[in-house]
Amino acid sequence: MDLLSVVTAPLQAPVMPAMHAADRFLSVPVSLVFWLITAAVLAVAVRNTNRTLDERSIPLMGVMAAFIFAAQMFNFQVAGGTSGHLLGGVLAAILLGPWAGTLVMACVVAVQALVFSDGGLVVMGANIFNMGIVGTLGGFAVYRTLCTLFGGEDRGRIPAAAIAGWFSVVAGATMMSLELIVSGTSPAELVLPAMLGVHVFIGIGEALITAAAVGFISVARPDLLDLRPDRAARRERLLQQAAA
Repeated sequence: MDLLSVVTAPLQAPVMPAMHAADRFLSVPVSLVFWLITAAVLAVAVRNTNRTLDERSIPLMGVMAAFIFAAQMFNFQVAGGTSGHLLGGVLAAILLGPWAGTLVMACVVAVQALVFSDGGLVVMGANIFNMGIVGTLGGFAVYRTLCTLFGGEDRGRIPAAAIAGWFSVVAGATMMSLELIVSGTSPAELVLPAMLGVHVFIGIGEALITAAAVGFISVARPDLLDLRPDRAARRERLLQQAAA
């Protein structure tokens, strides 16, 4: 059974809500609107990535996409017998920057739909928006804000990554819920508890995996944390100040 069963048949046995919507979940007008929004945001992401991303980071984009794709194959158990998997948007944004991370997530979601039929084609724009745009851009905004509150990125990186990872999952699930409500698929009083009640727990798994990955990279390959455009620019400024 799938999400449609959850949000349209409350008397049935509980099943797992999911953010990978199939074509019949959302109305065609809602799907088209989110295709347009997603296409516009991805166009901005391509332009900004071409302008700011260091050529040394380009291979990392492919590696990150492959890692996230593979990691999403492994599910972990959460409350009520349901399961979740890594989303990965915040991790991609921390290493590559929010715009490049958004492109990586868009590629992952697209391959999942086109090759493995994980999510519909008509609603792919909404799926990319929920997981690749809201989860990545929104999650990175939370990450940067928390790093500032925690005394800087070098000090607050790991806890900020954990909280932002949790937020990215809950924010994506909230958007999916709103799209279902606007599409007339399910009323708010049914879909919001069904989606958020599970994804707040899935978000904990996302937080732990994201924090662990960032912590490992900080120890094993700290140089990768300086490839992000804003970090690279900061490093160059520090080098220029030291040489002056």
